Amino acid sequence: MHKKPLSKQIYDARWCYLFVLPCSILTGMFVIYPIGMSWYFSLLDWSGFTKEAKFIGLQNYYEAVNDEFFWDAFIRSFIFMFGTVPVKIVLGFIIAVFLNNQVLKLAPFFRTVIFMPVVTAIAIIGIVMTFVFSPFNGPANKFLMSTNLTSAPIDFLGNPDTVLPTVMGVYVWKWLGITMMYWLAALQTVPQDVYDAAKIDGAEGYRLWIHIILPIVLPFAIVIILVEAVGALNVFPLIETMTAGGPFFSSEVMEIYIFRTAFVTDSGTMPRLGYACAAGVFWGVAVLFITVLQGLWMRRTRRI
Repeated sequence: MHKKPLSKQIYDARWCYLFVLPCSILTGMFVIYPIGMSWYFSLLDWSGFTKEAKFIGLQNYYEAVNDEFFWDAFIRSFIFMFGTVPVKIVLGFIIAVFLNNQVLKLAPFFRTVIFMPVVTAIAIIGIVMTFVFSPFNGPANKFLMSTNLTSAPIDFLGNPDTVLPTVMGVYVWKWLGITMMYWLAALQTVPQDVYDAAKIDGAEGYRLWIHIILPIVLPFAIVIILVEAVGALNVFPLIETMTAGGPFFSSEVMEIYIFRTAFVTDSGTMPRLGYACAAGVFWGVAVLFITVLQGLWMRRTRRI
């Protein structure tokens, strides 16, 4: 069979390209162009507020790699990811298993309750949580003291030792509902015939889940882990509204670090948009690398 020339194939599908054109233009304007310009700005010594911009090559990258605060924020971002993703995955799976039971009549109600924080604005949750964990008559401290779990108020967001675990707990609570929905979607792909056949063969309890259900939902699990891992690396709104990276930079993740170097001037220094772009490019490449590794892992699992 003779294959049509590429120009002829494009012409035959011209209406498809026409319908895709508006989306392509918007993607170019708001995704591709900003990414390209951030790479260009990362090569400049520029505050972002003046016309003078000096080309300095890779000096911003060299400075970032040798900046202690950069690596602290870099490592802290992955601490946040490894501290929240496993908890969300496990808790979301356990809740989904219970709420996927058709016998439970109140399952829709509990799904709604658990999912409600997901649809609540992050900024509102961040501000409210500053009052909840306040050492001055905050509900969290009132509960701990009334139950004699602590004798004095705990400054959850003002202590460098407790601030990051506190924010991680709020993050898990905020997004647990969406993880639950991912698992529910995965579990509902398992046909009822599989459960019935397993019961006939005597596979019940943990054997049913380990040997039958988990192998079926494993491809979904990899996708869920990938989505959750990338999401845990994008926590700017929550941390900015709760702690702004404090106290003493102890909750500063990479997004807060980039924002601080690009725009914040309360330290008395001029913003450094070029340097912030270099840090952003470095961070973006790191996240992309992780995404590629997880994608390769997904492909390998499917082959198995």
